[in-house]
Amino acid sequence: MYDPIFAKSFSRFDRRRFGCFALALSLFVALSISSAFKPTLHPLTLIGDAVSLQLSISAVETMLIGDAIIDNVTAQSEDSAKNMLVINETAAIEPLNLIVTNESVTEPEKKWRNVEPLCRVLKPGADYCEIEGDVRVDANSSTVFLVKPRSYLKLDTNAASDWIIEPYPRRGTGFVKKWTVKVAAEDDGSVPKCGRLHSLPALLFSIGGFTGNHFHDFADLLVPLFTTSFRFKRDVHFLAADYKPWWPAKYRPLLLRLTGSEILDIDRENTTNCYGRLIAGLKFDSELVVADSATSSGASMHKFRQLLRQTYSLDRAIRGGDAAARRPRLMIVSRKRTRILTNEDRISRAAAKLGFEVVSAEGDRSTNLTKFAQLVNSCDVMVGVHGAGLTNMLFLPEKAVLIQIVPLGAIDVFAKLDFGNPAAGMKIRYLDYKIEMKESSLIQRYPADHPVIRDPISIHRKGWGVLREVYLNNQNVTIDVRRFRATLAKALKLLRR
Repeated sequence: MYDPIFAKSFSRFDRRRFGCFALALSLFVALSISSAFKPTLHPLTLIGDAVSLQLSISAVETMLIGDAIIDNVTAQSEDSAKNMLVINETAAIEPLNLIVTNESVTEPEKKWRNVEPLCRVLKPGADYCEIEGDVRVDANSSTVFLVKPRSYLKLDTNAASDWIIEPYPRRGTGFVKKWTVKVAAEDDGSVPKCGRLHSLPALLFSIGGFTGNHFHDFADLLVPLFTTSFRFKRDVHFLAADYKPWWPAKYRPLLLRLTGSEILDIDRENTTNCYGRLIAGLKFDSELVVADSATSSGASMHKFRQLLRQTYSLDRAIRGGDAAARRPRLMIVSRKRTRILTNEDRISRAAAKLGFEVVSAEGDRSTNLTKFAQLVNSCDVMVGVHGAGLTNMLFLPEKAVLIQIVPLGAIDVFAKLDFGNPAAGMKIRYLDYKIEMKESSLIQRYPADHPVIRDPISIHRKGWGVLREVYLNNQNVTIDVRRFRATLAKALKLLRR
């Protein structure tokens, strides 16, 4: 209470000094009281793929560090300062000092980075998201949450956005579950609490789509998985949606060279998995090609093929050495259902007369991939009608030759996109053999002046379904052996260079 008599006993200067001292004393007392009653904090989320952690022993005594999976963290310390998990994120941009508790993720004012857009569409139509921060994966709602303080969302209204994505390189297949990527406030009641915490980054992708087809297994998943995860050097979790148990089992030896952890069937998870970094979707530019956007990480088709050789014990990286001293080996990729090469035996005899050692093989889902890859790797030339079997060119040694037989129907573009263009990246010489009308079984079903024969583009305009049914599912090939012999001779000449 102010006393005017007491005040008058001091000079103006003395009163001013006394007032400043009293104010300082009041602030000190207030801060002391605040510290005494400060609420205890609980550690909750471990964030970041490359982090410097400052942890008290009491704060982490219940945590499992390494591939830190921390289940239902309940550890509590008597000292509130020891219950705080401080993370210094060592990214290529300005570091963030994040304080993680069971209630929120906070940091100094105005330090949030603008990470928009989280998601974008890559060519030719692949959803791709890169998310950093407090990332929570909730399988029950098929949602990936990026949790931020309410104050941040108020400052940046553009951040509060949702994206509906398909974590598969081809959008609109109809066989891929949609996921939501959502930026949410930490006090939003819909945001689930972390049940399991991970120090490694995560990669969310779908095993739906066209898996089961040998071409799509590699073009849509295995090559993009390699491309996207290469930078992590196996220190990454694979979260597989639309899980098919046989698929990881078939490619397990290769997948274990991409991740050091078991693949998680994310759809069956009943708890919320939390990460400091997550990628949803896969980098994809074109079929059987390592995406240009991944080359900065060191990924390349050359390195992917090295990985295949290591995985499947393939002896030949480059055709050479003893190849010149023996008969070149030619593999004919057989087909039994569609686009059958009806005179395969005659092609074999013609190739043998030119000096090739000929083998025929057909792979399917039950084929032992290691043995089949080793057989392909022993060959110098691969011949086959356009189809998934030509994907096995991946196992050929460099400087080998691929001969693609292109059926009738103006499908040259698809043939080149699927196998012609990728051959260059694999350092495989490529030849195509475009069949003539008389070599197609379609001439037996349609008159010579029918649009199917004379105007294939008009069939293309009716859509992919019609095109596929006419030219891919209902066409066989009978090769003109005399004409095809010239292509075999070209292959032999390439091998002798």
